[in-house]
Amino acid sequence: MDSLEEIRIRVCQPMIFLAEGGEYFFSMRPGGLTKDSKEAYLTTMQDISDMLVFISRYSMFAFEEEVRNGFITIEGGHRVGLSGQAVLHEGWMQTIRNISYMNIRVSHEKKECARRLIGHLYRNPHDRMSGIYNTLLISPPGKGKTTLLRDLIRLLSDGTKEHAGLKVSVVDERSELAGCYHGIPQNDMGMRTDILDGCPKSSGMMLLIRTMSPQVVAVDELGSKEDVQAVAYAVHCGCSILGSVHAADLEEVGKKPILREFVEQEYFERYLVIDKQENGQRSYRLYNKKQELVC
Repeated sequence: MDSLEEIRIRVCQPMIFLAEGGEYFFSMRPGGLTKDSKEAYLTTMQDISDMLVFISRYSMFAFEEEVRNGFITIEGGHRVGLSGQAVLHEGWMQTIRNISYMNIRVSHEKKECARRLIGHLYRNPHDRMSGIYNTLLISPPGKGKTTLLRDLIRLLSDGTKEHAGLKVSVVDERSELAGCYHGIPQNDMGMRTDILDGCPKSSGMMLLIRTMSPQVVAVDELGSKEDVQAVAYAVHCGCSILGSVHAADLEEVGKKPILREFVEQEYFERYLVIDKQENGQRSYRLYNKKQELVC
């Protein structure tokens, strides 16, 4: 359970558990899991229907807005992605029906995983009241980017022995960072953190800057043109930005049509590239805005 990352559920297919040890299948035999797909239990439509009833606590109608966005966040901060038949109205998706595919992303709160990195983000390591560099976390999906970002937020908010805590505002568009359930964060985001849950990143960043006077604005998975504009707005307002993008490395960020503006305009002053080895261990490379290796 400690290394479980996802549970993939597909109608008429094996139920797959993804962990650091690889793929496991739900077995037809008593006793749990198997590595042999030939022994795997095949998920039925009734199984999925029963799961949805349980996840929604017998009221899918109450989660209508979440279903329209393609996921439901459940207690504990775990996110259930949904796919099936899209219902469209004038070209816009209204909801998903005949849900046949689910992806349960297991939320892992790994406190202190960012402790050895946090000191490199402060502008002046010797000034207790120092703010942080505008920092962008870079990694492909599944490498621990969101987990690391969450712990960085907590450490910045609570403060360390060397640095005072900062006011942090988080735009949690997909409820992955704080994992809010009925408005209450399921993960520890720090004592000076304000969270806007379920709001698009671009509009959410601007709203929080106007209303919560943050010193740091944190967002996960930047990627749209509107996100770039919101980052520029935050930087010009004097806020520090702590964000993340999907990319293999800094070079790939520079090649993507939208993301390369981050590099060209030097909105970010630190780039933290995350790698995951075959044994599950993670390594980090930190670059400055000139793309020179810092550590």
